[in-house]
Amino acid sequence: MAEYRTVRAGTATGARSAQIDEGLRAHMNKVYGTMSVGMLITFAAAWALSGMAVTTDPAAGAVQIGADQYLTGLGQALYLSPLKWVVMFAPLLFVFGFSAGINRMSAATAQTVFYVFAAVMGISISSIFLVFTGVSIAQTFLVTAIAFAGLSLWGYTTKKDLSGFGTFLLMGLIGLIVASIVNLFLASSALGFAISVIGVLIFAGLTAYDTQSIKTEYIEHARHGDSEWLGKSAILGALRLYLDFINMFMFLLQFMGNRE
Repeated sequence: MAEYRTVRAGTATGARSAQIDEGLRAHMNKVYGTMSVGMLITFAAAWALSGMAVTTDPAAGAVQIGADQYLTGLGQALYLSPLKWVVMFAPLLFVFGFSAGINRMSAATAQTVFYVFAAVMGISISSIFLVFTGVSIAQTFLVTAIAFAGLSLWGYTTKKDLSGFGTFLLMGLIGLIVASIVNLFLASSALGFAISVIGVLIFAGLTAYDTQSIKTEYIEHARHGDSEWLGKSAILGALRLYLDFINMFMFLLQFMGNRE
């Protein structure tokens, strides 16, 4: 009788583990899928806005930015007026507000807000299409995608516990943000180069760390049957990986981008 109970318990545990594994795969698919849609929205918004900000008609834009290229009124407002500071820092404020308020949102609302944030990010980085050639942007995006996929896969499959790197990476990220803000006023090319190198390394590490963290958090909550949390966690996971990708891309663009 005792052996029968042991077999039944083992069978139940195995079935539960299989259910969690299946749920984890679905969860990660949703994380990557939501993130991918967000990326498409970001680059579509950036490309569309940059197209509206530039004209080849000198009569329509008073500020020349290249051969036969002039900023329209919209372009001057976004990139030359004080509004540029709002555009620059809007995504950062959006992230803080979204992270603080997601517990009061439904999963559907959280997903919609994430897509709105992706569009805001597109507006914020739209100037890359004015500064860098389209070919170099596409090449940098491809390199970033390959690096991101490899790092995320390693973070998902490795048996090494990466949680110890979390505090170190967070401290580095805070220092990076402070240094980036300072360099907005100093405009130091040497400091800018150092920031780009450190930025690539930090977000490469965060890609692996966040992937493992998303996986670990899902398993922990799934074991406790926390269905309410599971409904929103994929959106938060998508946001974390989205930010890792976008920032790695922007820092790599400083090295690989060919300027117009």
